[in-house]
Amino acid sequence: MTLLYRLPTTALALVLAGCASMPAARKTATAPQPLQQLAVAPAAPEDDVLAMKLAGQFALENGDVARAANEFAKAAARSDDPALADEAVEVAIAAKDWELARSGVARWQQLRADEPALWQWRARLALHDGKSDAALVDLQRLAHQPDATGWRAIGRVLLANADKAQAAALLQKLATPDALGKKSATWVAVSELADHLDDRVLADALAKQAITRFGDAPAYVWGAELRLKDGDKSGARALFVEALKRNAADTHLRVAYATVLGQMGDNVEAAKVLAIGKQDDYSYSARAAYAARANDKALIASLYKELLADKSPRNATRLNLLGQLAELQEHKSEALDWYEKVPATDEHWAQAQLRTALLLDETGHTTQALDLLHQLQARSGDDDKQVGDAFLMEAEILGRHQRDEDAVAVYDRGLQVLPDDPRLLYARALLNDDLNHVDAAVRDLRRLLEQQPGNADALNALGYTLADRTKDQAEALALIEKALAIKPDEPAIIDSMGWVQYRLGHLKQAVGHLRAAYAKQPDPEIAAHLGEVLWVSGDKDEARKIWAQGRKKDAKNKVLLETMKRLES
Repeated sequence: MTLLYRLPTTALALVLAGCASMPAARKTATAPQPLQQLAVAPAAPEDDVLAMKLAGQFALENGDVARAANEFAKAAARSDDPALADEAVEVAIAAKDWELARSGVARWQQLRADEPALWQWRARLALHDGKSDAALVDLQRLAHQPDATGWRAIGRVLLANADKAQAAALLQKLATPDALGKKSATWVAVSELADHLDDRVLADALAKQAITRFGDAPAYVWGAELRLKDGDKSGARALFVEALKRNAADTHLRVAYATVLGQMGDNVEAAKVLAIGKQDDYSYSARAAYAARANDKALIASLYKELLADKSPRNATRLNLLGQLAELQEHKSEALDWYEKVPATDEHWAQAQLRTALLLDETGHTTQALDLLHQLQARSGDDDKQVGDAFLMEAEILGRHQRDEDAVAVYDRGLQVLPDDPRLLYARALLNDDLNHVDAAVRDLRRLLEQQPGNADALNALGYTLADRTKDQAEALALIEKALAIKPDEPAIIDSMGWVQYRLGHLKQAVGHLRAAYAKQPDPEIAAHLGEVLWVSGDKDEARKIWAQGRKKDAKNKVLLETMKRLES
């Protein structure tokens, strides 16, 4: 017998009513999950620290420092995290909102007053408020941190101070032997800081003490650098010589000395300094570079023999260097052999291929050279610079064969592969200017300056072209002035300034600039310009003398020959 359990009518109705209210696909009730029963009250907007911090970060990303400072300040006031107070103070100072910075420092002190980072910002605020004695207290705390860890913060505070004299005076009080400790690096760094603050007396004193106390390479190198700043080249050399007596095996010291010698123009001595001691790929390469700059054939030949005798494994760097040294000696077949051995997987391979193309052209295999360059250009997956180098090299080779219009076409192809490549634009502009395609040259130079407004070479090139080929002397002068402000010692730009002054009819100013340019770089084109202005000024004998000097440098210089023919005929 079957028993049926019957619900009371009222209960049945309630169940059915509940089922009717459920979604059609879900006929059974499920129990609430544990977390579903946990009620979380949202934070009030005025207390949501995370939201304020995020708002501050977004404001920083959008460049709104003032709003960022306000958001971080609100967050720091409601948080017990000292790190947030640190951020708030830093952003407030960046916004130059000193009141917010003070409130941030006050909050930080409530939370944790013994943090060196707090002392740094407190000193910064004290200096801003003109309270140098208060700043000194915190800076002295930093100066006596273990292992000289506080000096970096001291440097930031003093360098940020608008009053250099005040900052230097504070540094004099801080830089005691006890505070500087027993590490040469600290003494040197604080000496550099003094130099940045224009306190050369303190900088020199600390540098000399570092040499006396420690006698290591960094101390000597910095001492020599200070001598060079004073124009004392012999003093700088003497320091390096003394340093090498004490530290004969210090490779870094030799590299530093060679660098200084190179900067002084003594490339032969630089190469000789690096030749002492154990050799590696770096020292060999640096010696080769110095020897090449000096154009010292004997030094290059000696280094080549030394490398051939070196029995250590010849990696790609060494193979490439051997090729370069052979090339410098006009041993072209040997150079080709070395370059061929550079593995295609190595970073030096592309350079070796470019040199190979140049040598193939020089040995009469121009078609083979151009084919090789076309293969390099087709490697679109390679580095853009390497591909660009291949286009530049092809144009150079065509130019050597007086195929200038073909070279322009190469630049056109290159700029299709590498749109707006600065090097290709600049090279095409110079060539078009040389071919009297003035509008095309100006167009490329203007395009280049849209990308790189501070490119001094492009500013100079456009200014010179406008001065020489158009009537727009006012713009030419403005462009050259801007270029000269960026590179005040560049002979080519000084030459352009002289030329635009000449075109403006200012003969006296023109002669002054052109003489200065010629003294720095007596090349044939500057000789042509200086000679022309002297000729027009009535000093024809000196003009002829300058032109004769230019012809000794390059008897076939087109600008010089055209100038002489035009004026002497």
